[in-house]
This record gives sequence, C-alpha cells and structure tokens, in this order.
Amino acid sequence: MINGIINVYKEKGYTSHDVVAKLRGILKQKKIGHTGTLDPDAEGVLPVCLGNATKLCDILTDRSKTYQAVLLLGTTTDTQDITGTVLSERTVTAEKEEIRKAILSFQGSYDQIPPMYSALKIGGKRLYELAREGKEVPREARKVEIHSIEIEELDILTGQVTVTVDCSKGTYIRTLCHDIGEKLGCGGCMKSLLRTRAGEFHISKSLKINEIADKINEGNLDEHIKKADEMFAGYPSVNVKQEFEKQLYNGNFLSADQIMQEDINIFAERIRVYDWQGNFVGLYEGRPEERIMKPYKMFL
Repeated sequence: MINGIINVYKEKGYTSHDVVAKLRGILKQKKIGHTGTLDPDAEGVLPVCLGNATKLCDILTDRSKTYQAVLLLGTTTDTQDITGTVLSERTVTAEKEEIRKAILSFQGSYDQIPPMYSALKIGGKRLYELAREGKEVPREARKVEIHSIEIEELDILTGQVTVTVDCSKGTYIRTLCHDIGEKLGCGGCMKSLLRTRAGEFHISKSLKINEIADKINEGNLDEHIKKADEMFAGYPSVNVKQEFEKQLYNGNFLSADQIMQEDINIFAERIRVYDWQGNFVGLYEGRPEERIMKPYKMFL
C-alpha cells in the first residue's frame, strides 16, 4: 500500500470523488481521501491522501488556497457560476476604476453567506439537495479571509475580470464573484475557476490522472509522493529510545527520559515523533504543565 500525499491536477468534468474512485482503480488500494472539494467544472490542485496519510485529510483541508477565477459581470445564476440557470442579466455601467475598487474592497475578513448549491449540511441535509428540490433555507454568514486579490485582466466590453485570489479555507469563490457583482449593482457570477495552490501543493508539480498511471508504468511514482511527516517539517522532531518503542506504538504519553535527544524542547506545541530507527510514528503535543508529550495524531 502507498502511504503519502499526491498532488493531483483535477481536470474539468470530474468531481473530487471521481478522482478518488479513479485512483483506487489505478493504485489498487481503497484507503484514499481528498482534501477539499472542487466543483466538477473547476480545475487544478487537489491533494489526495493515500494509506495512513488519510489521517491528514482534515489538516490539509484547513490550509489556505490560491485560485485564478474569471468573474462575469452583469449575469447572476442560481448556482453563482456560469453552469446555473440565469436569474438576471443587467448592463454593466461601472467604469474600470470603480470595478477595481469594488474588487479590492473584499481584501481582508468579510462575512460570506454560503451558496445554496454547496455541500454544507443544514438539518441533516446537504444544501445542494435542498436547492435541487427548489427550496432555499436561511444560512448563517461565515467569516472568511481574503488574503489578497490581484486583478490580472479587466475587459469592460465583455464584463469579464480575471482575478487571482489567495484565501482561507471555506471561501467560496463563486460567492465572492456574486458578492462583487452585487456591490457593483449589476450582478455577477463565476465563469471559470482554476486552483493553483492548496497549502504547500502547487499546480506546477501536479499530475493528471493519466500522468499518474504513466508514472506507475514507468515505476517512478514514488518520486511524486510526499510522506506524511513532510507536512510538518517546521515542527521539532524526536526519536524514542528502543526500550520505550512499545509505549510509543501503543500511543502512550512520552516523557523527556524516553527520547534520544537531550537538547530538544519536547513541550513545543507540536512535535514529530519517530521510533529509534527513524520511522515516523505520529504527531504529539507538548504538555509542559504535566512534563509529557501527548499523542495528537498517529500514523501507524
């Protein structure tokens, strides 16, 4: 079984679940999970966790992301993207500078209402299921962080604006496009979306499904698999002494006298823990008040 994370380029037309299903067939293993849904018409970076690295799915999903999107001003749809049913079409009367100011005003924190066509659950039912039944329910706004917006191209004649957005987890770029359109008074929707980065995974190093299959046939897929401990390279690391290996593998608390290093602060917020032979076992949390390390996530 392969353990680690692979940087997949999700192509247009596939759901994130389709990618997982195809990889299960290609890699001949069941333990696979993705780290953040991309809509079927969206493309780009989708880190996929394999084997024991599936325990990383929630951690990687929480990391910031970068997108390149095309905003279409003057058109609103029920899905907030170009694939939906058109609800209104209005003339774009704003000048270039007004459009720029409106877009850039979304930098920073803002309260975003999740779209009805999303996988969020309310009352045990996903919003998109309710939307398909013709129902709309109240949704609470959630605070999201737009770290930066760069306007790459602005065509006033077509109403199309290409932007690069760096944002926090949980940000809907469709909704951002919709909200920009509302602020300008003409409406707007997302025409296309490309995720260029998810956490430390960049599009330049991503592989399409057929390329992954080719790498397997060539016997060099391992070169494209990141190990779980590489995701925590910024944390200090320790090795547990051989005589305490059983306690380590049982997920017990660890103390300073059980590790090989003498000059490491074992009470850091997060610590990578390896056995005496250098095999990564898990991520621990330091508990200075108790003088111990406590298991946070094990990767056995």
